[in-house]
Amino acid sequence: MIKKYKHVNYLWDEKKAKSLGDDQIALFLYRSNILGADLRITNYGGGNTSCKTIEKDPLTNEDVEIMWIKGSGGDIGTLTRSGIAGLYTKRLRDLKKVYQGINDEDRMVSLFNHCIFDLNSKAPSIDTPLHGLLPFAHIDHLHPDALIAVAAAKDSEKVTKEIWGDTMGWVPWQRPGFDLGLQLEKCLNENPGIRGIVLGNHGVFTWGNTSYESYINSLDVIEKASEFIEQKINKKGSIFSGKKTDSLPKDQRLEKAAQIMPILRGLCSSEQRMIGHFSDSETVLEFINSNDLQRLAPMGTSCPDHFLRTKIQPLVLKLSKEEDLTNTEALLEKLKPEFNQYRKEYTNYYYTCKNDSSPAMRDPNPVIIIYPGVGMFSFAKNKQTARVANEFYVNAINVMRGAEAITEYTSLPRQEAFNIEYWLLEEAKLQRMPKEKPLSRKVALITGAGGGIGKAIADKLAAEGANVVLTDINEESLIAANNTYPNDTSTYAVCDVTNPNSIASAYKKACLSFGGIDIIVHSAGLAISKPLNDTTEKDWDILQNILVKGQFNLAKKFSCINKKQGLGGDFISIASKNGLVAGPNNVAYGTAKAAQQHMVRLLASEMAKEKVRVNTVNPDGVIIGSKIWQGAWAEGRAKANNITIEELPAFYAKRNLLNEIITPQDIANGVFTLVAILNKSTGNIINIDGGMANAFVR
Repeated sequence: MIKKYKHVNYLWDEKKAKSLGDDQIALFLYRSNILGADLRITNYGGGNTSCKTIEKDPLTNEDVEIMWIKGSGGDIGTLTRSGIAGLYTKRLRDLKKVYQGINDEDRMVSLFNHCIFDLNSKAPSIDTPLHGLLPFAHIDHLHPDALIAVAAAKDSEKVTKEIWGDTMGWVPWQRPGFDLGLQLEKCLNENPGIRGIVLGNHGVFTWGNTSYESYINSLDVIEKASEFIEQKINKKGSIFSGKKTDSLPKDQRLEKAAQIMPILRGLCSSEQRMIGHFSDSETVLEFINSNDLQRLAPMGTSCPDHFLRTKIQPLVLKLSKEEDLTNTEALLEKLKPEFNQYRKEYTNYYYTCKNDSSPAMRDPNPVIIIYPGVGMFSFAKNKQTARVANEFYVNAINVMRGAEAITEYTSLPRQEAFNIEYWLLEEAKLQRMPKEKPLSRKVALITGAGGGIGKAIADKLAAEGANVVLTDINEESLIAANNTYPNDTSTYAVCDVTNPNSIASAYKKACLSFGGIDIIVHSAGLAISKPLNDTTEKDWDILQNILVKGQFNLAKKFSCINKKQGLGGDFISIASKNGLVAGPNNVAYGTAKAAQQHMVRLLASEMAKEKVRVNTVNPDGVIIGSKIWQGAWAEGRAKANNITIEELPAFYAKRNLLNEIITPQDIANGVFTLVAILNKSTGNIINIDGGMANAFVR
């Protein structure tokens, strides 16, 4: 029978579960994934799950109990077999014999490795003893908003009793580690009939004899807490002491967000370049527009998983929602002191709480920024991290709402928060993170990215770590292209580069999606090959508008955004050998390409003071995979060279010095070189044509 829930999603599929048979590890992974699929239960990377099975010891051939648990840094929503650790349960419990107290916690983590059963294990997480010292076959440690609200409420132990009676245990806040595992064990021994344990300011432990029992127990406990909070809210009526500020209409909120995000991004990037995310959900707006915002926001978040990703507290902007955001200089003058004050307060927090072994202070800039009446911004090293930070602060808002409805919200003392944030084990986890790719933290907008050279460029930049904004006039091809990238990597905007308003709309999409723009690649184009007397004024105008006017408007708008960010960047024009070499039947196209090339030199001269590098990539003979070689252009070039269309690839390969066929990927490599390696090059032309002597620049 499928159980009905209002506040959580019941996702157990009996058919799927039966297909896994008696494979307890597979069932544990399945349970983990569906628990992690509901953000009200736990967020990305939050919580932990485990199961215990009987396995054959490879050394003694005896049956031994093994605990399988999410490895350090994993995510239960996406957990797979390769992401778990397998440890001897008895050895874990035997660590009690050598544990020397709270000051011994870090050493104990290193001893977890002596308990490894599965040699392919991920590094065991800090939560390992919390699961290992409890006797249950299946255990869920989760961070549901409703349970953290109970855990963070004033008189949390009393509230726990009020909700569940004697069926739930409670332990006060304590940093995760071996001693907290001992406290859970003690709580269970003193209350042998309980179904779970609430951890003060932290979360909840629940369990069961089977994976399904544990799953249902978790949902039931969360549902009961959610119902309790809902009743309290309904009785109280007003949440967060009511509304102080009205939200702007949706379209105005998005306009304001797009205008201010590059400025916020620039200010948040004083140490390292950041990627942004914006949210204006009902949950966010209710909190940021409330009378209690100024009281609750400075208190900081409660659950360690929250503040590790959002910093201890957000920056609440003093701007009014009616503020004119079009004057960049005036806006920067207002915002710089707010950011300076935030950095000063964070620095004071660090030096007040640090000890001799603390890691060096990390970036003091805010992660979460609140703009009453508009929405909430988050900035981090990449889009996924920024989005997840935003989601975690939404969880924190839900916690504050629930705790305020129950009794009163309480946060962790600053010293406790610091001890988690700058814990050497957390630092070690950060050090294990993969090295960032060359274009990490950068946003690239590519025109003509629905296919051909533009799509190849987007592919290369994304593969090297950039977020990409695909633009083209064909939405169908854009959708197909966008679907080839992983989540949090790309977005798209239909853009006619001959229309300044269309360009502005695409740039707005980039700013809303990622916070700003660092790289522009103007790859959109078409080619018309006709003799002079057959070239019409319409032919001339369309080439000038797309290739030249489009480049002008792209650069002009990019300059405006770059001045907001103050981060510099790259502008790349995809021109052609034809801008350097005179040839037959090519007056309109060749002239437009020459104009693009000289505009690059002019832009390089003017935009250098903004730290924007402007360069040209000159392809030639990109026949395979290039959109412009479809149709009339190919026919024209074949006719001009007195060959057939089928002979074009071989013809163009043979005429260059290296006798190489040039592909869209070759052009993409040239763009990557300019934006990632040649960072002191501007006003230059890179020919990617296999070597055409008549196109040599010098």
